Amino acid sequence: MNGIPYCVCAGLALALAPPLHAQPYPSKPIRIIAPFAPGAGTDTLARTLALPLTKALGQNIIVENRPGAGTVVGTEVAARAPADGHTVLIIANSFTINPAVRSRLPYDAGRDFAAVARLASTPMVFAVHPSVPVKSLKELIALARAHPGALTYATSGAGTGHHLAGELFSSLAKIDMIHVPYNGGGPATIAVLGGHTSILLVNVLSVVPFVSAGRLRPIAVTAPERVEVMKDVPTVAESGFPGFDTSIWFGAVVPAGTPKESIARLSTEILRALQLAEVTDVIAKIGLNAAGLGAPEFDAFLRAELRNNEKVARAVNLRID
Repeated sequence: MNGIPYCVCAGLALALAPPLHAQPYPSKPIRIIAPFAPGAGTDTLARTLALPLTKALGQNIIVENRPGAGTVVGTEVAARAPADGHTVLIIANSFTINPAVRSRLPYDAGRDFAAVARLASTPMVFAVHPSVPVKSLKELIALARAHPGALTYATSGAGTGHHLAGELFSSLAKIDMIHVPYNGGGPATIAVLGGHTSILLVNVLSVVPFVSAGRLRPIAVTAPERVEVMKDVPTVAESGFPGFDTSIWFGAVVPAGTPKESIARLSTEILRALQLAEVTDVIAKIGLNAAGLGAPEFDAFLRAELRNNEKVARAVNLRID
């Protein structure tokens, strides 16, 4: 080429070429992985957010249910996904509990994910079948101490926030109750309604109809303050355990390494969606309260949860494998 080396020409061509720009985010449909069964509250939460996010982000939002192994199955799928912002994982308390109670996990909750936003939360309630002769937490403790190992309490599953709250309470109260895990809050509630299990520990709003009908008796709520739908029911803290505060929460994370700009966009649009009436109305009907936190705040929240749950699990000697 007239004595000009090929490599020089190639270099000049690259230098004169127009600069390449990264594709705007999002550039394709976004997959939301819900590691819970279809129809669960978390599934409803994900699908409720999908519509406004589709409009705001200009891409289809696909909710994919991947239940199994106490959310481990779906969480592993998300951990192995490309870190490009197009895979989002819906998480709950189990995300920060599993590392504390399971000896082997195919991912590291603290290193393999980046926080996007906290979505919602809800308090829990201790309730009993009417045949259980107690009307307060003090009476429940007395009954449990009089009959060690005789009382059973039902939750939505092993390693859930309900399970950890139950074990923490048992430890603080110095009582021995037997945990009976079910595959979701619905089956747990049915078991107590049928008298197969003595005590129920579930989200507050899921039991309101049964309390109103006299089929369940609420004993105490786990929130730091009394809840609107059960104003006459004291908190666990009021009942002799100051500082007791356990709630179920839900959030969104993405694989670690996802561009910060993508995380910021996702976080902003999720927090906006959580303020929409069509979103808050739906999640309120399933017993949740919008409780948005941005990415930095949610990251700090998750790290505190990981530390606290490790301490609680160690204190009550809780392992599930």
